[in-house]
Amino acid sequence: MAFTYDVATLAGQVRLLIGDTESSDPLFQDDEIAAFLGIEEDDIRLAAALALDVMAANQVMVLKVITQNGVSTNGAAVAQALRAQAKALRDQAELSAVGSDAEDATFDWIETVGISDEFARSERAISQALRRGY
Repeated sequence: MAFTYDVATLAGQVRLLIGDTESSDPLFQDDEIAAFLGIEEDDIRLAAALALDVMAANQVMVLKVITQNGVSTNGAAVAQALRAQAKALRDQAELSAVGSDAEDATFDWIETVGISDEFARSERAISQALRRGY
């Protein structure tokens, strides 16, 4: 299994966002990071969010709530924090995507109607009524 960390690459940027930067104890292998990027169409924030969700699921399954020798772990709390970070990354990705497509614009058409054009005014009124569902 391979582990590489280079912040100039998409995989390295995903690793940076999820804190998977130590080659001695990697959380994910390169092919897993590549899979996250493939699933999320090379969006590093969404790929990192997906990786955090996987980490959260693993925390809940492995750690649960354990107390030994006065030291306790709470997998559910760790998972909740990871999911909150994943949500923040998804929100950032959504905000950066707004306005990038014509569909995301504030409006996608303007109707102009001349004052003296009775036909155009009636067509506009009919169109508005249809859009409202009347």
